[in-house]
Amino acid sequence: MKKSKFASLFLASSLLVGVLAGCGSGEKSSSTNGGEVSSTNGGDTIKIGANLELSGAVASYGSSEADAIDLAIEEINAAGGIDGKQIELIKVDNKSDAAEATNAAIKLTSQDKVTAIIGAATSGNSVAQVQIATDTKTPMISPSGTSTTVTVGDNGKVNPFTFRTAFIDPFQGTVAANFAVNELKVKTAAVYADNASDYAKGLAASFIKDFEAAGGTIVAEESYVAKDTDFRSTLTRIKGSNPEFVFIPGYYEEVGLIVKQARELGIEVPLMGADGWDSPTIVDLAGAAALNNTFIITAYSAEDPDGKAKEFADKFTEKYGKAPNSFHALGYDSVYLLKDAIERAKSLDGTKIKEAIEATDNLELVTGLYSVDEFHHPIKSATIIEFVNGEQVFKTKVNP
Repeated sequence: MKKSKFASLFLASSLLVGVLAGCGSGEKSSSTNGGEVSSTNGGDTIKIGANLELSGAVASYGSSEADAIDLAIEEINAAGGIDGKQIELIKVDNKSDAAEATNAAIKLTSQDKVTAIIGAATSGNSVAQVQIATDTKTPMISPSGTSTTVTVGDNGKVNPFTFRTAFIDPFQGTVAANFAVNELKVKTAAVYADNASDYAKGLAASFIKDFEAAGGTIVAEESYVAKDTDFRSTLTRIKGSNPEFVFIPGYYEEVGLIVKQARELGIEVPLMGADGWDSPTIVDLAGAAALNNTFIITAYSAEDPDGKAKEFADKFTEKYGKAPNSFHALGYDSVYLLKDAIERAKSLDGTKIKEAIEATDNLELVTGLYSVDEFHHPIKSATIIEFVNGEQVFKTKVNP
């Protein structure tokens, strides 16, 4: 997910963190002892930071990940922790804001001296932490930051301490295009994207490229702006272009209203989006009936027949009284990705943990087998879900 952008505070915070890191780096050092994880300041605990959107515009994403992170840590600690050390989780609310995400990362690394950071849920708030993670050599895993900029900077260089659990935006656009052409057999499509969102624009560009390469025709390209509430005039133009399919990359706050208004205007063709749709709030906004014949690309379905996915769904439902969504699954997987890396690194040293994550190959997680490529992008499958009467129903799984 990519939501917020850099704030001017980022540059000032980047300079500050260099000073803070220099003052405290010695207290965070670690070593190995008899093959077990050890740390000079950790005692019997391993401090993990969670920098998440627990309030603000996309609190649904961060709060979902926080619930699943809690579940994963509860399980790990009950089973003896990581090489006998209990995980201590330190949560900070970034308030769905990039400047707040930067400040949270500074706090977690300089004051709390965490071993690693999980978060943020969105790409913009993840990118806001990159320099801090790099300067302090603190591994950071974004569960759902799908923009390529989370792990690769504008200069084309890999951000050395930054990773993600979710697949990247271009992969989602390709999956949507192939699904429309090969599964739904459509030949024409319209695209309706948030023109203020790099996330939406990147997905739209990828979809258009691959849809046209597969022989499809784009009959309309329209845009909206985040926080808009009335989409009827644009949707009327889209209806007039007579598409067989509409791709709507965006976030649930606007998408829910777009879907509702599209159906009210008589647009009955299949509608499709990416992981930004994956929030229970979308059903409240759009209405269950309006969401019929809509599809989303996501990392996980509670109905996935895979045994590990089903096991997680059962445990999560037992604890929280509801079925998990992809943000839950990605938050949960991020903890186990980190656990696996720490165990293989046999150290709490940030560089050694980073190297262990880079070497991850076919790790079995709830969202599927996970490997890391040279750009710190995951190599993993995507799941397509269909909404049926307000419920998410597993449709198919697409391999990379």
